[in-house]
Amino acid sequence: MPTDDLVLNLREKIRNYKGKQLRIMEVCGTHTHENFRLGIRSMLPPDIRLISGPGCPVCVTPASFIDEALFLASQGASILSFGDLLRVPGGDGNLLDARARGAEIKAVYSPVDAVKYAAENPQKQIVFLSVGFETTTPISCIAVKLASKEHIKNFSLLTANKTMTNAYYTLAGSADAFLYPGHVSVITGTKVYETLKASGISGVVAGFTAAELLCAIFAIIEKKRSSEPFALNCYTSVVTPEGNRKALEIMDELMDPCDAHWRGLGEIKGSGLKLRPTYAAFDARLKFDIPEMEMAEPKGCRCGDVLRGIIEPCECPLFGRECTLENPRGACMVSMEGACAAYYKYGRM
Repeated sequence: MPTDDLVLNLREKIRNYKGKQLRIMEVCGTHTHENFRLGIRSMLPPDIRLISGPGCPVCVTPASFIDEALFLASQGASILSFGDLLRVPGGDGNLLDARARGAEIKAVYSPVDAVKYAAENPQKQIVFLSVGFETTTPISCIAVKLASKEHIKNFSLLTANKTMTNAYYTLAGSADAFLYPGHVSVITGTKVYETLKASGISGVVAGFTAAELLCAIFAIIEKKRSSEPFALNCYTSVVTPEGNRKALEIMDELMDPCDAHWRGLGEIKGSGLKLRPTYAAFDARLKFDIPEMEMAEPKGCRCGDVLRGIIEPCECPLFGRECTLENPRGACMVSMEGACAAYYKYGRM
């Protein structure tokens, strides 16, 4: 069936849905944005609700991580990061505020760029803010291996890398099914979802086109007619059962699991990643003896409740008033993948 006909066919079938209310959690922030942009949210019947989840790594990174980066900047370290992290509030402003006070804060496209910058500036201590899920963690590992091979001793990572699996267990019961993230699934593969299925957790891997998203939503509708848990892949063009073996191998080589704090979800055991002792020289927390930071969030901000699917962004008292794209108060409004940014940009409903 041609793609346009498939989209129209799926749209009509979903529109005609009659049954118990279904809550489908968008784990990937890009899914949230695309469901808005493509008009999928607006065509869903009242009994099918898309709710946001913890699918944006910047959004789930606690404010204390920003405070750690601000501490390093105050000690003279040069902080390099992906761009959207620079605007996330910590307890004492954000990294752009630190730059205005004279700290060296730079946005880069890749942690490998940070390694090159360290090699060119041996008199500086370069710290890359390594934030991300399985999608971006491998490139941070590659950067560390490169720095180790080239004997670049003034480069380190401040890590807030996380893995998604244990978050699903924490969120079990928050939704009837998950829209599993396409990008993360390319790396992890789909076998992990079979394990979740065995624990009674249901979900479908979704791509990002209208046809792929509608296929995933319709698959959930059809499967929920039965009470049996399910795990399906509606993004077979790029997602395989095994995932990206090379990416998984380099993460296993350089990283160990650890407990990690997620904004809104609290501490989730085994959901974080830290450098193995072999690469401890590149761990900024060990290298600079960073003090423990308070887990404080901006006053009035309800990003945590948005990330758990408890409220929609527009239910936060700051949304669209004190918190806007131009002046974000919470991480969910800062990140390009944030749910609040999607609601603000595409429709405050």
